[in-house]
Amino acid sequence: MPKAIGYAATAADSGMSAFHFERRALRPDDVRIDILFCGVCHSDLHTARNDWGGTIYPCCPGHEIVGRVSAVGPQVRRFREGDMAAVGCLVDSCMDCDQCRKGEEQLCRNRSTGTYNGKDRITGELTFGGYSDHIVVREAFVLKIPDGMDIARAAPLLCAGITTWSPLKKWNAGPGTRLGVAGLGRPWPHGRQAGRGSGLRGHRHHGLGVQAVRRPCAGREACAVVIGQGRHARGAQRL
Repeated sequence: MPKAIGYAATAADSGMSAFHFERRALRPDDVRIDILFCGVCHSDLHTARNDWGGTIYPCCPGHEIVGRVSAVGPQVRRFREGDMAAVGCLVDSCMDCDQCRKGEEQLCRNRSTGTYNGKDRITGELTFGGYSDHIVVREAFVLKIPDGMDIARAAPLLCAGITTWSPLKKWNAGPGTRLGVAGLGRPWPHGRQAGRGSGLRGHRHHGLGVQAVRRPCAGREACAVVIGQGRHARGAQRL
């Protein structure tokens, strides 16, 4: 089995340290990716610290993965060595239940497999994420990187990007729709970009009407920032 090296937490208060482990040998429909970039999501920190409970140690986080394909199994059709590829929050599911068949693998009736802190569907072994030098993933859960995209900027699209794009797509948001983004963390710039791409507008301006709301701003008052318009409304309402 291929040797791998990454960074992992060994306990909730351990911090991250070098971690040597083994990736699985290629299955017929597997893609092996040499990782070039991996975004840092706040959920990585929460999981490493066991803030939500259920963390299994050692925990090697990372689910915003971009890299180059280094090997493929004999049944792989969409990728070949040298291709740029990406992996998000999931690496497997049953692919047979009603949720999986309609493209909602994250709601798999038989439980989807997380990129890290999950259990391999075949062996039951712990999954390790993108804070490592390479990863092996089922082809159905590997994404293509479009030609010309700056791969150094692509990783956050695998989490914050899809988190904001998905509801816009689901609810057919378009011109005339007003978009609100709760919080000023990583989702809001992606929400702004996705909203612009969907032709969203708002307020009396012809620009994008995206509001990001956070608290506290001053005391317990809300602070609404109209992104891209340089206007701030403080204390407009309490949350």
